[in-house]
Amino acid sequence: MKKSIYPIAALIILVASAFTFVKSQDWKFGDDYAIKFTSGDPSGEFKGLKGTVSFDPANLAASKFDVSVDASTINTGNGMKNTHAKSEKWFDVTKYPTITFTSTSITKSASGYDAKGSLTIHGVTKDFTIPFTFTPSATGGVFTASFDINRLDFNINTAEPNHGASTLKVDLNIPVTKA
Repeated sequence: MKKSIYPIAALIILVASAFTFVKSQDWKFGDDYAIKFTSGDPSGEFKGLKGTVSFDPANLAASKFDVSVDASTINTGNGMKNTHAKSEKWFDVTKYPTITFTSTSITKSASGYDAKGSLTIHGVTKDFTIPFTFTPSATGGVFTASFDINRLDFNINTAEPNHGASTLKVDLNIPVTKA
């Protein structure tokens, strides 16, 4: 009878461990991050990055991005362009104050990782994939990404579809430390 307890105990431990919550590493944004965009017109950067990042290359299933950017922080380097970009024609920051990305999955790719999820800009939400890399360091790491966004997909200045480039190239460089 005692010998049958060991296999039962092992089975109970195995089943219990299947329900153990596996958490990914949480990260805190460094102050020296960069969110830059370029196009024919305009080009500039955003500040106001907030949110949560849980990422572990060894546990992508538990990894998740839920981030936002304050759209009113747009800076093109030109006061008149900034005012125009914040207006109803472009980002309409009064009505749509944030740009958000929430991942639904993170997978390994040939050149790094892909974060698939929902991108919301100007009140329009689209399925979107952000290709990125993560370079670990002694104190944390750096997330980098480069991707294109078609402003017309998000109803940004659709009244003038030929005004400037419709594609914005976005470059991210986000240093992080362990939270």
